[in-house]
Amino acid sequence: MPDISTTMIIVLCVAAGAAGWIDAVVGGGGLLLLPALLLGLPHAQPAAVLGTNKAVAIVGTAGAAVTYARKTPLDVKLAVRIGLAALAGSIGGAALAGGISKDTMRPLIMGVLVVVAAVVIFKPGFGAAPAAAPVSRRRVLLTIALAGLGIGFYDGLIGPGTGTFLVLALTALLHLDLVTASATAKIVNCCTNAGALAMFAYQGMVFWQLAALMAVFNLAGGMVGARMALRKGSGFVRGVLLTVVGALVVKLGLEQWG
Repeated sequence: MPDISTTMIIVLCVAAGAAGWIDAVVGGGGLLLLPALLLGLPHAQPAAVLGTNKAVAIVGTAGAAVTYARKTPLDVKLAVRIGLAALAGSIGGAALAGGISKDTMRPLIMGVLVVVAAVVIFKPGFGAAPAAAPVSRRRVLLTIALAGLGIGFYDGLIGPGTGTFLVLALTALLHLDLVTASATAKIVNCCTNAGALAMFAYQGMVFWQLAALMAVFNLAGGMVGARMALRKGSGFVRGVLLTVVGALVVKLGLEQWG
């Protein structure tokens, strides 16, 4: 356990619970959890903060995935295929995390998020209901490449917003409704977290005792969030999605130019 006060441990546990809720509904729990860890561990190496973040997040994500799988019809086989590609991508991203400038990537990510927000706002039907026709094999392979390898690589390299990107990609490419996309994203996100965590653990960059304590709260938040998303439907998820996308744009903008 790092040298940290009891008060800060409580703050981190509360942040972990809230992050689990956000992540279960639409992804993006790292927007809250990662800054909280940076605040609570100001003298830790960045890689150790990222590794601890992954150790916490994977527990809540797994809990949310199980909650969704029990009540939502999912194509688990497809989700696992995307997840395995994402696992490979996240290992590669984590391995390169220390060697690539984040400043060169933030403007591109912000641009993509702004476009995504515009689509969600001006297309009210986006993610409201699944498409009637089955998706083609070509579109499935494209999803494995983009939502799997591409977003998995981003998760290992930077992280925050990965779940949100997955929900958006799965909705757009596979024509899923937002609730089913969120459920599928949880399975994929478990794989990206596992890949990145394995690399950080191999490098000795995880505070396991702190992560275990925070993971309990993250798990509780994730299960509550998944149940709310299932109960309230795609309209609720859409509202949370826009909020998280806006927060991610502001966060990246402050990091770039603040």
